[in-house]
Amino acid sequence: MPAPLPTLDPAFFEPAQAARAWPFEEARKLVARVERLGLEEVLFETGYGPSGLPHIGTFGEVARTTMVRTAFRLLTRDQIPTRLLCFSDDMDGMRKIPDNVPSKAFLEPFLQRPLTAVPDPWTNEYASFGEHNNAMLRRFLDTFGFNYEFASATEYYKAGRFDAVLLRAAERYDDIMKVMLPTLGEERQATYSPFLPISPMSGRVLYVPMKEVNARDGTVTFTDEDGRDTTIPVTGGRVKLQWKPDFGMRWAALGVDFEMFGKDHQTNQHVYDKICSILGGTPPEHYVYELFLDEIGQKISKSKGNGLTIDEWLTYASEESLALYMFQKPRVAKRLYFDVIPRAVDEYYQFVDAYHAQDASARLENPAFHIHAGHPPAATMPITFSLLLNITSASNAHDTDVLWGFISRYVPGATPATEPELDRLASYAVRYFNDRVKPTKSFRAPTDKERAALQDLADQLAPYEGLHNVEQLQNLVYEVGKTHQFEPLRDWFQAIYQVLLGAEQGPRFGSFIALYGVAETRQLIADALAGKLLKAA
Repeated sequence: MPAPLPTLDPAFFEPAQAARAWPFEEARKLVARVERLGLEEVLFETGYGPSGLPHIGTFGEVARTTMVRTAFRLLTRDQIPTRLLCFSDDMDGMRKIPDNVPSKAFLEPFLQRPLTAVPDPWTNEYASFGEHNNAMLRRFLDTFGFNYEFASATEYYKAGRFDAVLLRAAERYDDIMKVMLPTLGEERQATYSPFLPISPMSGRVLYVPMKEVNARDGTVTFTDEDGRDTTIPVTGGRVKLQWKPDFGMRWAALGVDFEMFGKDHQTNQHVYDKICSILGGTPPEHYVYELFLDEIGQKISKSKGNGLTIDEWLTYASEESLALYMFQKPRVAKRLYFDVIPRAVDEYYQFVDAYHAQDASARLENPAFHIHAGHPPAATMPITFSLLLNITSASNAHDTDVLWGFISRYVPGATPATEPELDRLASYAVRYFNDRVKPTKSFRAPTDKERAALQDLADQLAPYEGLHNVEQLQNLVYEVGKTHQFEPLRDWFQAIYQVLLGAEQGPRFGSFIALYGVAETRQLIADALAGKLLKAA
């Protein structure tokens, strides 16, 4: 079930008026809209195309829209009711079979049928492909605690909730065509219709020209797949609109006030707006965000299944770290793959830790405020996720019990019971290491210069047994590098990471020693110099 709407602290109402974070900048446009149109309620909408399993970009729209909604509530002192509608375009025809289904052959007979008329290829739990993917999205939105209303295009069309505007579309068919035809190529112009009839014979969504659009009767006539002319009403879910007119129709029918979408929609924004106006609506406020890219820089796609899925991120990190990734620089294209997770996790805890020492104005600029709608937890993390990953790597920890042997020595008195958040982080670290790091670890042998420096470091560490002072240990590592004339000094630290950890980068090595232990670090160096790490890899 969707979560209740979060309560707001009135202490933020006044500072919010001068807040500069991007959700407030967008919310101010909505405040002006309310004043201009005399609105008594504001409707936020996000759209989802369930042609494939939900990906993180889908979640991002809901998270970011929720952040704008919270900012609007603060700016208006929570005096204007708001709603967030998550709308699924599940009446779209299945134009191609996604790559990530168990059996493509199973779905072949259902091509071009509405997604809610295609069987569920994954389980027997849901009545259709569309319902399965809708459930996957809702499950995550509920897990994260969003306040939203879910809407299905199939249900809305069939229940007649769009009927009045669809009849208006029939009346203003020529005006819609004047907007659409210039956006199409010559061949497409000859056959284009904003109405897509659902064939009474085959159940498929048909991309066919209209022989007649009868505004008085509210019907369209077309040639069905058996070659016969067929007339059906535009109401009751018997037709749907092409996706561009559908955007504008939905805005007009529902009275949408705010919707954000990816940069790939930006060139069509004026089309959506014009059709909304033709159908009697006022186009909503927009926010265009940059696209997410996979590891090689290609746009992530639901149907391709590239990039990260929601479940994959949550296997290795918390929902809050994902929300931080969404908050940061939404108008900058960002790569979304496994390697971004550790940094997002550590930055999240840094922001939460800083939040509790800030005044109200500074808190409104802190991402932690927007992630938690003004209610971030009191979570101070004594050990970073990146450091836990390196300790997991060095110790080959297969479970959290091994990690806690090091943690309890570094944080006296700490146990999984007293530090549940740290225990959760340790679980993520073990999982991430075993699945993502261990298979790609690549150790190398040290050069003669590196061998001498590493042996010197091991020797100089001997008197520090039992010491957990990070700065003293870091200074020692630093001085050894200087003594052995590494220039620049980062070459020394890179050698440590590559030779000892089998990685290209790592934590402050003084922090690593303090947590892993001086004796254990000296043994790690000895194993590396003896070639044992190369053999183990």
